[in-house]
Amino acid sequence: MSDFVLLGVSGSLRAQATNRKLLREAARVFGPCSYVEADLRLPLYDGDAEASDGIPSEVQFLADQIAAADAVILSTPEYNKGPSGVLKNALDWVSRTDGSPWMGKPVAVMSSAAGRAGGEQAQAVLRGFMVPFQPRLVSGPQVHLAGAASQFDDNGQLISTQYTATLTRLMQILRDDATG
Repeated sequence: MSDFVLLGVSGSLRAQATNRKLLREAARVFGPCSYVEADLRLPLYDGDAEASDGIPSEVQFLADQIAAADAVILSTPEYNKGPSGVLKNALDWVSRTDGSPWMGKPVAVMSSAAGRAGGEQAQAVLRGFMVPFQPRLVSGPQVHLAGAASQFDDNGQLISTQYTATLTRLMQILRDDATG
C-alpha cells in the first residue's frame, strides 16, 4: 500500500511548529504511504480579488492535493480559543474551488498547543468548520498534545508512550476508514 497518499495540513506556518511535527509523527505511525504536507502560504481570501482574478493557482493546487489524497490529517494550534487564521483562510479558499475536494474524504483532526488542554477548543471549532464540506471525520480517539514544545525528542518523535499510543490508534482508524 505504498501508493497510498496521506496529506498533512498544518495550521501553523513555522517550519519547526509542533503541529508539523505532530503531522509527521502521525504519518510515521500511519504506516506505508506517500506523505505530502500542504503549503498554506496563501493570499488572504478576498471576494473582489476572486471575482477579478479567479482562484489563485496555489489555492487550486491545495484543492487538487486534497482531492488526490486517500486521506487527510489536519493539525491546528490554538490561538485565542480557536484554530489559526491561516487554516481558516485555507478552508475558506478551498471552499470556493470546483469539485468539492473534501466531500467524503477520510479526515482525522488533531491539535498541538503550549497549554495544558493541548488545543482542545481549537480542535472542536475546527471540526465545526469542516461540517459544511462533508468529509468523513474520524471521531476519535482525539489527540490534544499539551505542553507541546517538550513532547518531542531530537528526531521529532513523540516522547510520551501514551500520546504515541493514542496517535497510533487514531491513524489506524483513519487507515481502516480510507481503505475499508
